[in-house]
Amino acid sequence: MTGSRRPYTNPLRDLRDRRLPRIAGPCSMVIFGVTGDLSRKKVMPAIYDLANRGLLPPGFSLVGFARRDWEDQDFAQVVRDAVEQHARTEFRAEVWEQLSEGFRFVAGDFDDDVAFDQLRTTLGELDRERGTGGNHAFYLAIPPGLFATVAHQLKEHSLVDGGEDAWRRVVVEKPFGHDLESAQELNRALAEVFPSGSVFRIDHYLGKETVQNILALRFANNLFEPIWNANYVDHVQITMAEDIGIGGRAGYYDGIGAARDVIQNHLLQLMALVAMEEPTSFTADGLRLEKEKVLASVVLPRRLDLHTARAQYAAGWQGGREVVGFLEEEGIDPGSTTETYAAVRLDVANRRWAGVPFYLRTGKRLGRRVTEVAVVFKRAPHLPFAETATEELTSNAIVIRIQPDEGVTMRFGSKVPGTHMEIRDVTMDFDYGDSFTESSPEAYERLILDVLLGDPPLFPRHEEVELSWQILDPVLEHWARRGTPDTYPAGTWGPASADEMLARDGRQWRRP
Repeated sequence: MTGSRRPYTNPLRDLRDRRLPRIAGPCSMVIFGVTGDLSRKKVMPAIYDLANRGLLPPGFSLVGFARRDWEDQDFAQVVRDAVEQHARTEFRAEVWEQLSEGFRFVAGDFDDDVAFDQLRTTLGELDRERGTGGNHAFYLAIPPGLFATVAHQLKEHSLVDGGEDAWRRVVVEKPFGHDLESAQELNRALAEVFPSGSVFRIDHYLGKETVQNILALRFANNLFEPIWNANYVDHVQITMAEDIGIGGRAGYYDGIGAARDVIQNHLLQLMALVAMEEPTSFTADGLRLEKEKVLASVVLPRRLDLHTARAQYAAGWQGGREVVGFLEEEGIDPGSTTETYAAVRLDVANRRWAGVPFYLRTGKRLGRRVTEVAVVFKRAPHLPFAETATEELTSNAIVIRIQPDEGVTMRFGSKVPGTHMEIRDVTMDFDYGDSFTESSPEAYERLILDVLLGDPPLFPRHEEVELSWQILDPVLEHWARRGTPDTYPAGTWGPASADEMLARDGRQWRRP
């Protein structure tokens, strides 16, 4: 036989190759709240990007539900506008044509029985015409106060049970309540309708590649884990700083504040990933079990007045322009005590972390936009150098940069070139953009695909949510008794009280 032969490839090997894309099976998604910013800026663009990357099935369908007098084509135009403005991948006509064939719209209120009957009819038609197979995800991009109403309507109109061979899932966005009691009420309302494994609580930070890289850094390398404990670590700082104000979110933000908006979910989840023990497996149950152990071990300092800080931004300069203070923002009550900056010290009462404080801080109108985890190590017990040789030497640190410059930085001491022994801090950087040709998926792309695949490791379950509120509630109650928050000028790194909080422990905040 002559001529070229195709090389043999083992199909079983291909099936085991984890680099192959995970493609969702037949399904649809129903979005409640399609007119909101979340749907327009995140959810709908992410769905298009998934389709553009070939990760959705050909018959995937998208149903919008809102109180609008729209037809299917009106909804399609809304989705297209959102995609053209916010999608990360290029617009391709052939992708759009196939995706938009599955667009449907149902008009009605969340307590409208006729509308939910129409929704059931619409999903049945999609099953027959588009082959969605009875598999439907309900995305509640609506205020938490409406979750129970929509869940009840889905149950009353037989939209929850897809039968033996089909699935139904519900997706809810933070905030998961505003305190422990409301979180428990919300969890009970969802549990009455959907089984635990069908409830997906989205914390978009957990979908970020650099957050997941915390697990890879710790457990895929023998370099770090032996020193990831109280014998070597002095303290940990977790920072989420924003350089913007509240924008047009006055209605949402006033009364919520920085601690509820960021610490209760994003930062406590980051803390749990940093502090957790190695899981037995990277399944949802394995990861959640270890995170819950950490959250259950967290203890607050005895003196909350000395080891917490809260403040509001005042007028100042940001990015070369003058900006108003929080109390002068449109829609904010001039007497509001809602904090735009929050910081707290937490301790983990277990053998690995005994005596190691975790400092969490977040704020708006700070020096620049950055989210990072800094693991700061103890100084070497003995330095056989003259004091003058180490004057510019600080502690070693591993800094995991989550945004915007995703990567990892290691800080250590090195000799300065010259005839004298002089040691100074240097850094060694790993940057995602420089090291990988693959672009990282946006967090909502990853999380929405995981919902459609039924893959839940990155979604906190109700036990984690309730443990987080148990940590934060005493802090919020303490602040509520103390009247007015401190202030800090816009464009700075927060109030003096936050610096004093660390100074009492003989430490200082990193300047990102």
